[in-house]
Amino acid sequence: MTTRVLLVDDDALVIAGLRMLLAGDPGIEVVGDAGDGALLVAAVRETRPDVVLLDIRMPGLDGVSALRSLRAEPEPHPAVLMLTTFGAEPVVLDALRAGASGYILKHTPPERIVAAIHDAAAGESTVSPAVLKQLIDRLAGAVAGDRTPAVDPLEGLTAREREVALAVADGLSNSEIAERLHLSVGSVKAHISSALAKRGLDNRVQLAIAAHESRPRS
Repeated sequence: MTTRVLLVDDDALVIAGLRMLLAGDPGIEVVGDAGDGALLVAAVRETRPDVVLLDIRMPGLDGVSALRSLRAEPEPHPAVLMLTTFGAEPVVLDALRAGASGYILKHTPPERIVAAIHDAAAGESTVSPAVLKQLIDRLAGAVAGDRTPAVDPLEGLTAREREVALAVADGLSNSEIAERLHLSVGSVKAHISSALAKRGLDNRVQLAIAAHESRPRS
């Protein structure tokens, strides 16, 4: 099946470059583009994409605000990959909390951008384990000194689901979690899916943030 992609970026050169890049993959069809986050909801309604590549920083409505507007729309929602120049921007965490499937840097190698789109269309997170760890470390610094939340962000999970969630927060891939906990990769995926459903989360990045926030503050 062809993955339908919508591009949202205020830089016309970025849009043109992405169109040229994605035109080389027969499994991807660019169904439209927009130059302002304020146009996102209308563009999604019109084009019905499977995946949206959404710039974080735009002079009109920024990407995170646009994503929140999109998530307020009736389901189903397309997967949203945030485009950013710098991977350590604090706003990236806001985007992931808002329901982004992940994010990719604008200077990411072309083959990885294409792979990220296919992964997002398949419901997979596109934030690499190493980058996820960097984000969690940033979050740890931001909340240093805070008390443990009154409500456990992992409340309702089984002991095994909690173990898997904490391993996700450590930035481990599914195969690494399987090795750590002596499980099959299929079992890890099942535990992650169950944890997401129980906590009403959209992706493993949100699960990692919840798992981190469930840890007692030292």
